Parts: sequence; structure tokens; C-alpha cells
Amino acid sequence: MAPKQTPSQTIGPYFSYGLTPEQYGYDYKQLVGNTLAEDGVEGITIRGQVFDGNGDSVRDAVIELWQADSQGRYAHARDPRGSNTGFGGFARVGTGTLEGHFFEFHTVKPGAIGDGQAPHITVVVFMRGLLNHVYTRLYFSDEAAANGADPVLAQIGPDRCGTLIAQRQDGADGPVYQFDIHMQGDRETVFFDA
Repeated sequence: MAPKQTPSQTIGPYFSYGLTPEQYGYDYKQLVGNTLAEDGVEGITIRGQVFDGNGDSVRDAVIELWQADSQGRYAHARDPRGSNTGFGGFARVGTGTLEGHFFEFHTVKPGAIGDGQAPHITVVVFMRGLLNHVYTRLYFSDEAAANGADPVLAQIGPDRCGTLIAQRQDGADGPVYQFDIHMQGDRETVFFDA
């Protein structure tokens, strides 16, 4: 008899405390934080909220980023080029500690990875009530030409592409990209299979 897939379990109400304990005042060291830096490269801030189907901000979601460095290289074995900047490319933060339930990352803007793909960041959302975490992408509003040629965005209808575009604003400490994630409803963010 062939083994069967292990069933999923709904993400419970305490997972955010386990994945991001320092943000909630626990004495446990979390494995990763919300800051990624690359020597000699200007930093950016990514800020947003997660909204449920009723349009309410979610206070206990966890957001993860996986991204290339400023040269479009991943610090991962599947990228044969490898990152030559020492950039780790992975960060995690919860939505329950900033006023208004915002998430905020301090990172660098990734370079284009090739194959016609525009600069983007893979975003993973964990949230109560989900059977599995969900994946989406964050593209940048100031990369309009690259976004227009991106093969992934080309597969999405023009009325839905806007849910993947982070809007640039000028902040006191450099560029800030606003990226809100809507789990359901009229403005639902486009989500992808892994």
C-alpha cells in the first residue's frame, strides 16, 4: 500500500508567537528578523497590512519574504550563480506588534533575475484559518517597463495585476513601498501555487 499524503491542519491562533516570539515580548530568540542588508546598497522599506474577507486588518498573521540580492542572485542552492554579496534573502515578521497591525521589512530592492522577470519578492502569508500558507509576489511600481514584460504578470489579467504592485512613496530614510495583502473580497491579492 502506497503512503498517503499527511493531511493539512488549520494554522492555529498561536503560531505567530512561535515564529516571531521576540516581537511579542517572549525571551525566545527567533531564527530570523525583518531586516536584510547588503553592503553599499541603499535600503528600502516594505510596509503593509493583511486584510481578511471583511476588510479588517489581521493582527496575528506572519509574513515571510524570499528575494534575490540587488544583482538578481539568490543565496540558494538552486541558483547556480549564488549570491556574491553575502545577502541572505529571507526575512520574517508578524503583524501583531506595530500600531494598526502593519508589517514592515527593511531590505534592499532585488535585481532582475533573468528570463524576462521583473524585480520581485516572493511573499508567503501564514494566518489563522488557512489550511496551508499562501504565496504571492510583490512587484515595484517604479519598474513599469520591466513589469510590462514580466512573463508571470502577463498571465494575469490587467484588472488583477495591481494587487501585486507595491506603490513607492518617499520616506525620511529612503524609499517606502506600500504593499497590502487582501485575503478575500473585491481586491483579493493574486495568490500562486508554490
